[in-house]
Order: sequence, then structure tokens, then C-alpha cells
Amino acid sequence: MGHSHSHGHSHHHHHHSTNNKKALLTAFILIFGFMIVEVIGGLVTNSLALLSDAGHMLSDAAALGLSFLAIKLGEKKATISKSFGYKRFEIIAAWINGLTLLIISLYIFYEAYHRLLNPPEVQSLGMLTISVIGLVVNIIAAFILMSGDKDHNLNVRSAFLHVIGDLLGSVGAITAALLMYFFGWGIADPIASIIVAILILISGWRVMKDSFHILMEGTPENLHPEKIKASLLHINQVEDVHDLHIWTITSGFPALSCHVVLNGDHGHDTVLKEAQEILHDEYAIEHSTIQVEGKTEGCPSHHGTCN
Repeated sequence: MGHSHSHGHSHHHHHHSTNNKKALLTAFILIFGFMIVEVIGGLVTNSLALLSDAGHMLSDAAALGLSFLAIKLGEKKATISKSFGYKRFEIIAAWINGLTLLIISLYIFYEAYHRLLNPPEVQSLGMLTISVIGLVVNIIAAFILMSGDKDHNLNVRSAFLHVIGDLLGSVGAITAALLMYFFGWGIADPIASIIVAILILISGWRVMKDSFHILMEGTPENLHPEKIKASLLHINQVEDVHDLHIWTITSGFPALSCHVVLNGDHGHDTVLKEAQEILHDEYAIEHSTIQVEGKTEGCPSHHGTCN
């Protein structure tokens, strides 16, 4: 019987982490600064579209700050009590960000409903000016976050979706301001808010679903247990693979454990080495624990059988 642990956080991973921190911090400063401007503008112009966008930007600032903190914590070294360090905090932060998106969207729905029943007077020109500035700020913030690893890091992606939601909020506010300025359609303000709220709701749900899947130790979508098992069974002397588990520690950090049964009592080290190479080279799994068993002795489980 044998165990092998491969711990490999490459230079590539470190490079992404540095880019992610820089992108999140820069975007945080930009978003937080304009959020203050938008709150003041929303109160002065009496625009729900602006105030809802400001509320969303407040959550953006919190999300970006939380995401930055999560990556910083994730860099802390593992301890005896926390053998994986604080890497999972990135996923918890992503889940919290998704939850705030849902709460904000529900609040916007509530406010918009009351404004649909009784549309208030809105200073459309002031609203238009602030919305255009907000659109520019959000476009810059989105480009900054695109320099991070948004396609593979759930935490950065959740922050990016916050900013995209804001960007759409600015577009909605601009559209509403133009409709009110040229046609006097006061109802355009709450309608624009509702459209943005729907988009925010969808984004929030997706982030929560993905992060919940990781927190529940779900199998990564890009890794298929049947395919991995078949690859391991192709190794010479391997007769069976069982008790196979694949999960994600944090974004871009998949882990695997399994039992490999040999058709003889020799070749342990050779099989172990080849299995590690397959998992690393073909499936990018850098952390794996493999228990190699001889056929004659069987699985040394106290329950008699393995999963």
C-alpha cells in the first residue's frame, strides 16, 4: 500500500494570483470612488436607476474588497489545524458576493414596484451626466478585471460579474434618462431598474450555484471520473480503480484521491509514478493521493469494502 501527494503551485499560478490582486485592488479604488459620486447624484436627481446602481456599486466595492482579501488570505501557509491553509475562503467570498447580488436585485424590484405605481419627478439631465460617467468608470473597471484570471478563478469572475451588472445598470440609467428628457416618460426610470435587477439576479444565481458546488465537494465540470478511471486502468498491472473522488479546493486547484489495485504484488512504485504523471499531464491535477493495493491482500478497509 502506498500514498503519494503531489503539491505543485507553479509559477504560472503565482503569476495569476499577482495579476488578480492588482486587478481587484485597482478596480476597488475606482468603483468605491465613483460610488460616492453616484450616491450623491442619485439623491440630488431623485433617480431610482442611479440609486439602485449606486447600491450595486456599493456591493461591488465590498465584493472587490472581499475578493482581494480572499486572495491575500489564500496565500497564507497551511497549518496543522488548516492543512489547506485559507484557500477555500476564496470560494466562500464568491458565494457571499453572489448572495449580495440576489439581495440587491430583490430590493431594486421592491423599490421599482412602488415607483411604477407612483412615478416621481426625476432630474433627467443630471441623471444622464452621472450615468455616462458611471458607464466609462465601469468599462475601465471591467477591462482591469479582464487582466485577471476571470475565466478560471471563481472569485475574480464573481467580482467581474458585479462590475458587468453595474455597467448594464449605467446603460439602463442612460436609456431611462434619455427617454425622460426627450419624451417625459417618468416610468422609464423604474423600468430600467427592473431590467438591470433581472440581469443582476441571473449573475448572482450563477455565482452562488458554482461556489456552492465547490463547497459541497462537487466534481469539477471539466473533469470526468469515468475518463480518468479509464486512463488509470490503461496502466500496466492495474486491474481496478475504486474509491475515486475528485473535488476542488479553490479555483484552479483540483484534488483527487483513489485506490488502485494491482494484479500482482510488485510494481508499486512504477504504477504510482505513471498514475501521477497521467493525472498531472493529461488532467492538470497537481494534488492527488493514491492508495496502491495488492490484489491478494485487497482493500485494507475496516468496513470490508471501499466505495
